[in-house]
Amino acid sequence: MYPLIRNRRLRSSDAIRHLVRETIITPSDFLVPLFVVEGKGVKEEIPSMPNYYRMSLDILEKEVKELWQMGLCAVLLFVKVDDSLKDNKGAEALNPDGLMQRAVKTVKNACPELLVMTDVALDPFSSYGHDGIVADGVILNDDTCEVLAEMSISHATAGADFVAPSDMMDGRILTIREALEEEGFQNTGIMSYSAKYASAFYGPFRDALDSAPVDIKNVPKDKKTYQMDAANRFEALKETQQDIDEGADIVMVKPGLCYLDIVREIKNEVEVPVAVYQVSGEYAMLKAAAEKGWLDHDAVMMEQLIAIKRAGANIIASYFAKDAVKLM
Repeated sequence: MYPLIRNRRLRSSDAIRHLVRETIITPSDFLVPLFVVEGKGVKEEIPSMPNYYRMSLDILEKEVKELWQMGLCAVLLFVKVDDSLKDNKGAEALNPDGLMQRAVKTVKNACPELLVMTDVALDPFSSYGHDGIVADGVILNDDTCEVLAEMSISHATAGADFVAPSDMMDGRILTIREALEEEGFQNTGIMSYSAKYASAFYGPFRDALDSAPVDIKNVPKDKKTYQMDAANRFEALKETQQDIDEGADIVMVKPGLCYLDIVREIKNEVEVPVAVYQVSGEYAMLKAAAEKGWLDHDAVMMEQLIAIKRAGANIIASYFAKDAVKLM
């Protein structure tokens, strides 16, 4: 006797599959990372990230208007600064007329309703390529937190809606939250990179910003003393809960696909929005495979994005955002 319940009935056509679909991607799910450089009329393709660009402020203005028209409502800004402006303490990060500060103002002037988040870390400004101040072969935690707090105030003053600390220093969320409160920025949010792993998937991003750690004496050769060990699971819950207790409004898991178990663990435990960063290496791998004809670019892209949202992400930071929305 055939079963009375046949699960395939709900898969028998596009119409029924769409009707009962559990996970749906919309433009509102995306946070769009943007790379900003000095100059005018600059739109440089990043060699390791095909079809993704560094943009000068005038091109950035056009880009965010296009994003808004597509229904994309949030951006995450990163800046590439000249080597001559880099030092060990990230002084340029605090410049009120610095590239990040001008980028925030450019976006807000062009598209006031667009949500602007800013990267808060020292690596784009560090002569050593680290997210913190280096001394005697050690990344200084507390001294770095103080600079990150000043950096956050500078971004909030420029008009940022959220600051996004990506450094993984201990206690930096509390330091930043208290500093913002003291300066009257009670409504400036914090999206914390709470479970950021020391991943090999970040290579193309570091190319984009020229922010890889330098290989010289008395400087750590990697970021493993502050970013998380890829083998650890429960540590992610501890880090995330601590950030929430310190005042984080949104928490993030980074990278994406290899850490979806972490996303689900965190989503099951917390009551704040969870973001996932689908990082540059994930983007570059698909682009390279598709160029070789080994994978169907659009089909795999959408499958990856659905997997991230299905795992529990409320927000997806992705270089595929525009490509995905064009398919919707």
